[in-house]
Amino acid sequence: MAQTSPPVQVATATPLAGEARDREWMKLAPQAAIDPKIARAVVDNPTKEAPGTVVVVTKERRLYYVMPDGKAMSYPVAVGNAGMAWAGVANIDRKSEWPDWNPPPEMLARRPELPKRLEGGPTSPIGARALYLAEGKRDTLFRIHGTNEPEKIGQAVSSGCIRMLNADVVDLYDRVPIGTKVVVR
Repeated sequence: MAQTSPPVQVATATPLAGEARDREWMKLAPQAAIDPKIARAVVDNPTKEAPGTVVVVTKERRLYYVMPDGKAMSYPVAVGNAGMAWAGVANIDRKSEWPDWNPPPEMLARRPELPKRLEGGPTSPIGARALYLAEGKRDTLFRIHGTNEPEKIGQAVSSGCIRMLNADVVDLYDRVPIGTKVVVR
């Protein structure tokens, strides 16, 4: 009687997911020292908006998540440079963890050296999380997202999106549900 060999077991790498992926990729993502005076903090709500609202004050380069009891979580952000900023009211239409980056055609026209697509990960320009903004159900093409350029937080440098430190965008992502009102002033 012929003997059969046991099936060969091939070891496969299990992709990282959830908190384990976040821990590993955050270590690999670009880092920068942030002035403690502008770091994330709970403050008195300066926005006059209802709890649960996200407010971006572009002149201050701050994003506020309005909390109950007259408080807000204040985050430092990078905003759109001159002529690229967006202002208005939208809602978070979709959320994504470590999303792929697909620069819009307008950006590729300005900067043809950019890749047409970049897989999400620790060095992606869109960072650890993205909150996609829509007016009605129409995508505004603007996002609140992480960054691979943390040294630019507090500046007007983006193509219109609101950039946050990766740790801050993860914090905000965990606080806000789909449908959250976003006011950009």
